[in-house]
This record gives sequence, structure tokens and C-alpha cells, in this order.
Amino acid sequence: MTTVALRVNGEPVEVAAGSTIADLVAALLADDDPKGVAVAVDRCVVPRSQWATTPARAGALVEVVSAAAGG
Repeated sequence: MTTVALRVNGEPVEVAAGSTIADLVAALLADDDPKGVAVAVDRCVVPRSQWATTPARAGALVEVVSAAAGG
């Protein structure tokens, strides 16, 4: 299987070639609900509506953040 290397939240990660941002988020969150999650690729926010069509490119810098409630 061919993989691509990228960085997610500053850590090196390898994903299967052809993976999308949606695939990456699903793998990171496992069983958690992706509500309140935001993704940026190379410092550009990727709208949730584009996760499934945005490729996880080799060398990309991906930030996955989730909102936290509190006060």
C-alpha cells in the first residue's frame, strides 16, 4: 500500500494514498462526533463541506482542532 507523509498538529503522520481530509478526521476522532471540529490545511481553513473532496497531500501541514466549552 502506498502512503503519503504529512504533519497533523505538528506530528508526522502517514495515511493511505488517496485519503481525504474526511478520512483523516475520521481516523483521528475514532468514535467521537466531529461536531465542533475545524480543519486547516497549510494555514487555510477547509470548510466541512469540502473535507470529503480535499486530498490529504504529501507534505501538507494539517491542524485539527475542536471547540472546548468552559468559562
